[in-house]
Amino acid sequence: MRAIALLSRFVGNTFALWVLLFAVLAFLAPQWFRPLAPAIVPMLGIVMFGMGLTLKLEDFAEVARHPWRVCLGVVAHFVIMPGVAWLLCQLLHLPPEIAVGVILVGCCPSGTASNVMTWLARGDLALSVAIAAVTTLLAPLLTPALIWLLASAWLPVSFAELFWSILQVVLLPIALGVVAQRLFGARVGKVVEVLPLVSVVCIVVIVAAVVAASQAKIAESGLLIMAVVILHNGFGFLLGYLAGRVFGLPLAQRKSLALEVGMQNSGLGAALASAHFSPLAAVPSALFSVWHNISGATLSSWFRRLTDKPEQTS
Repeated sequence: MRAIALLSRFVGNTFALWVLLFAVLAFLAPQWFRPLAPAIVPMLGIVMFGMGLTLKLEDFAEVARHPWRVCLGVVAHFVIMPGVAWLLCQLLHLPPEIAVGVILVGCCPSGTASNVMTWLARGDLALSVAIAAVTTLLAPLLTPALIWLLASAWLPVSFAELFWSILQVVLLPIALGVVAQRLFGARVGKVVEVLPLVSVVCIVVIVAAVVAASQAKIAESGLLIMAVVILHNGFGFLLGYLAGRVFGLPLAQRKSLALEVGMQNSGLGAALASAHFSPLAAVPSALFSVWHNISGATLSSWFRRLTDKPEQTS
């Protein structure tokens, strides 16, 4: 078991490399990965079940202690990322399927990797976990509502179908994970040790399946989509940090806000796009999954060297 736990830790620490490797393989040999397409939604469900296994009541204590900080993070996340996505689609006149995909990933809750990046950045981990948990629990209502509001100009959007999908692949697995944790207690701890390995495998399968399904379209429009993804993610980091600064948050909390706003649950975006739109609409989420882990790790390394002292004297 110790060997599996060590392997899980290693794979979790090198997550971005595995996602990038299999995205490239899926692009070069799509026939190997196309059969994985039906696994996209179940794989996301497994990731969310794992999140439920690790959620504790203490994770929400930050909401009670500093509710306005958590509210600021949640509002910033659901305003900045969807808003930036919509603006990029308008300014760049993106084709409908790509536009819907960009808006879709922008309307998703915070990505689970943001907590790890916050810890590496020496940010406020309790705030980060609280924002990620609250945005995820609000996703069944806010994500379909925002997609319907912002993306309907490009393609028909069904709020009810998106709402039901998110209940199935997000809220239900998380609830089952929380129940399993309560029922089995300490025995869950052994499972939690291998969760990074399971989560990486699931996300790799999702990304590879999406890339393989849209290989020809990526060859045609991949550079454009990648540019949009980089801009979207970068503005999320920047505006999240500035939101914290405007409201007078200390440096550690500004770091948390930047990472929570800029990093998305792109696995959910890929699953929703694959289920309700077209394979091409899932590509922004797949590329976001690769890029935000690279950019998040880079930003965390830079944040780690920042302290309050240089912030105050700048």
